[in-house]
Amino acid sequence: MSRPGGTTPVASSARVEQAAGLGERLVAAWGSWGPTMTRNARRVAFVSDRHGTPEVFVQDVVVDGEPPQPVRIRLSDDPVVRVTWSSDGEWLAVAIATDGGVKQQVWVVRPDGSDAAQIAGSRYQHAELGPWSRSGHRVVITLPSTEPDQPARSYLVDPVSGDRDDLAVGELIHILDLSVEERLVVLRDGQRGHEFVVVVDRLTDESHALLTDPPDGSAEIAFLRPAPASETSPLVAYVATEAGLPRRQLVAQPVGPHGWRGRPRRIVERVDAELEYLDADDAGRTLLLGWNVDGRSELDLINTHDASRTPVPDLPGYVVTDPVLSRDGRSVILAVEGPTRPRELWRLDTNALTWSRVTDVPVLPGETLVEPTLERFAARDGLEITGWLYRAVEPTTPSTQHDGETGAVPPGPRTALVHLHGGPESQERPTFSPQHQALAAAGITVFAPNIRGSSGYGHDFVHADDLGLRWNALADVVDCARFLVSNGYADRSRVAVEGRSYGGYATLASLAFTPDVFAAGVAVCGMSDFATFYRDTEPWIAAAAATKYGHPVDDAALLGSLSPMRAIDDVAAPLLVVHGELDTNVPIGEAHQVVAALRKRSHDVEYLELEGEGHEYRRASSRAELVRRMVEFVADRLA
Repeated sequence: MSRPGGTTPVASSARVEQAAGLGERLVAAWGSWGPTMTRNARRVAFVSDRHGTPEVFVQDVVVDGEPPQPVRIRLSDDPVVRVTWSSDGEWLAVAIATDGGVKQQVWVVRPDGSDAAQIAGSRYQHAELGPWSRSGHRVVITLPSTEPDQPARSYLVDPVSGDRDDLAVGELIHILDLSVEERLVVLRDGQRGHEFVVVVDRLTDESHALLTDPPDGSAEIAFLRPAPASETSPLVAYVATEAGLPRRQLVAQPVGPHGWRGRPRRIVERVDAELEYLDADDAGRTLLLGWNVDGRSELDLINTHDASRTPVPDLPGYVVTDPVLSRDGRSVILAVEGPTRPRELWRLDTNALTWSRVTDVPVLPGETLVEPTLERFAARDGLEITGWLYRAVEPTTPSTQHDGETGAVPPGPRTALVHLHGGPESQERPTFSPQHQALAAAGITVFAPNIRGSSGYGHDFVHADDLGLRWNALADVVDCARFLVSNGYADRSRVAVEGRSYGGYATLASLAFTPDVFAAGVAVCGMSDFATFYRDTEPWIAAAAATKYGHPVDDAALLGSLSPMRAIDDVAAPLLVVHGELDTNVPIGEAHQVVAALRKRSHDVEYLELEGEGHEYRRASSRAELVRRMVEFVADRLA
């Protein structure tokens, strides 16, 4: 286990200002992500925030030479979440965050920007963008319930006529794929951590659950493709699932037109990795697999006809998102990033296994950025916890305080911050983080752990914080602080804790339930009381959350004991509370009640409300304001 080489002085005001400025400049280093291709893979549409807010861009794919300038397609002042290209190349479907919040609209637009129309969603109704039909240009739209105990409904929509055909009805359904002739629908249903996949025959109105033999686990990704010649059924459902497995792997289920033939079989297994992305060409001959290996990404290509596996070499970054295999299987376009590079698009030639850049990249600040290291330690019950450590940057300019005539910087207190990701089923990975880099530049070591409940480490780990086991996850947060202190990264009295969404909840809980551990806290859009969260959040979010947090009625006593508001008067550390004005996932009342309670007793609490933002802060101006405020607050309170 690595140790720091020395101590870091308390940051001066000038150094804090420089670090906050670095954070703002890194936020302005825009990225590109979410690619989607035409059938011939010669054009790509994607999302980019190069003008401050995520928007749709379209450009040609150039294999050799500098990438061309993309063409922007403006649809709304609200941020774009996702874009997909129709099978016939005639339309783009675009998901837009209404007012920047949780609810989304779905728009359709021609690739040249003409004929734009909103076809679903509003301020009052969330609409989920599903897949396009595998021929033509009809797109799937799912409308979740707006009332408790009401089902979600999915439709197949024609963007030209606006006609809607019913596809499916269910509690928490998400449409994953359609067969070519649109007879079979693959959908996912179920609560968080217990999702299952069903194939619905629209002709007979029958449904068949896939992978029914394994007793437990969830299935995340599934689609239908033509079966290899060795199969007796015409179609195969390829499923990324952890059902009956220690980690999510690839399973194939033969599917016939009048029933299910054969048993599921495992295609690829890795004991060191979890399958997180899966795609296939139209013929079902080539599969693209994206693996999560301790937070870093690896890619494989599978030939289904001879069962050969080809690892993809020379990945141009640490973490891959949104990989898309072309319909002929000859190329892959994906977003890739790392701690020192924002997201950018690259193309892989699947025959030559060579890479070419698809999008241009921003000019980054001249400062050297921190490369984090993956650290491991044992929690108090022996469970291994991992986390990414961003060591504080040593000052590059002489201190104003000198030791005699030597000019040496005197030893000072060591400061650190524990950053907690959201979810909790998300995962901390070595991605581009202006926040972590700015804090490290201010002299604050950042430790970003994957406490129990995080994804990427298998079925048992992700469920190790369900319901009453959440106390063990909160104990992990305290153990992270002890890890920093015992290994010399921070003084015991100078460790802060910060997190967003579920991480914001864990921050509040840590400050309330273990008030002697942390010297400061930053809670970003976190839950403070489970009763008010369940009462005020979106109905479909509440319905999905019960298996993870607890049922609002059946588990009311447990949820009450786990709610930070019950012990808010025990909070001793200074606290910065941050929330988006339009957040309906974790409603803004969760922040207001914390701030009001702390101000009532004149506690050291600051509140930052981000105007026009929902649960995700998609505008660069909002993220820059948050980074600056966080760096200034943490540096001041830890000093």
